[in-house]
Amino acid sequence: MSFAHFESTLPLGAAELMRASAFQRRMELERDSCDDRVSTRLSSLDPSLHQDLLRFEGKGRRSELLEVLAGAVRHASAVTVHLQLHQHVLALTAFPVQRLVHAVLPMQQFLALQLTELEVLRVEKALQAPPETSIRGAAAMPEHCAPMGKVLWEFALRGARDELLPEIAGQAAYRISPTMDLAALELSGSLASACERLKRQTTSLREIAEWPGFDRTRAMRMLNGLYLQPGLMVSRTHPAATNESWFNNGTH
Repeated sequence: MSFAHFESTLPLGAAELMRASAFQRRMELERDSCDDRVSTRLSSLDPSLHQDLLRFEGKGRRSELLEVLAGAVRHASAVTVHLQLHQHVLALTAFPVQRLVHAVLPMQQFLALQLTELEVLRVEKALQAPPETSIRGAAAMPEHCAPMGKVLWEFALRGARDELLPEIAGQAAYRISPTMDLAALELSGSLASACERLKRQTTSLREIAEWPGFDRTRAMRMLNGLYLQPGLMVSRTHPAATNESWFNNGTH
């Protein structure tokens, strides 16, 4: 299948993007030939990542973008995610080894979208090689690319998922590694204060949710973002760890 529509030189107008109806028709043709809805959504992935994402697909729903990107990071697997936003399809390619993300739109414009509205249509092996400029630092990065840490942070804070990722949910306490570099996240306000506290103390989700400027949802979004940096330390045995299942925190 060819996706030449997603060249990085596309003009900014949505009219140049593939329409969701056309993309879905292609997927329907594939489903008719293989009779497997999951395999058409999770196409040609590395076996370990494929099995990882099947945890979510097997529950009768599509994987969320943050779940897909978290899986790609865990398995160091470069993937292209086709996302529906209203009537159009946007492609986002993640390169975990290079810690780089490429979007069909300029990244500043992509991150300005209503991220809660992005719906995963298809996940497959990366359709392109990582840009060579990725080794030259952020100053030389093309406008369609961005450091992975910053992009994952934005998706965690502003995306559709408002529950903890399964890997950090349940009975746990959290702390930020002393070596974690948060400068690229440009933290301010309550997020900056919370991260400074997490560098000094190991804390439960319940406690974080009671900090100034936080509630349960904001605390979980922040923890997801920190987990994907990486640098979040998760303890299941620390005295601060509590069973948060009553808190509806996304334990699966």
